[in-house]
Amino acid sequence: MKKFLLAFKYAFEGIVRTIKNERNIKIHILAVIVVIFMGIKYDISRIEWIICIILFGLVISSEIINTAIEHTVDLVTNEKSTLAKYAKDAAAGAVLVNAIISTIVAGAIWIPKMI
Repeated sequence: MKKFLLAFKYAFEGIVRTIKNERNIKIHILAVIVVIFMGIKYDISRIEWIICIILFGLVISSEIINTAIEHTVDLVTNEKSTLAKYAKDAAAGAVLVNAIISTIVAGAIWIPKMI
């Protein structure tokens, strides 16, 4: 049981460390806060909330994975490497894809409500 609880402790430490040290995740968290306030203001439906929560999780978790990949690559090599650059760029690209899709979905939810 102790190992099980330690796994949660370490996971939360990873989340907190990423939030404290990475600028981009702070931007994503700010976007989450804005979306929550807009959801309250425009009284979005239960399904729309569920969609937003899933997208929050996808963007934030992909940013955490991106950070892990970047740090792992940095741990393995300090030299300029095409493969290292590719790994970092691909991980960052995954975050960007999630953020773009989330923005499109947010637009589909809020634009009709704002018009």
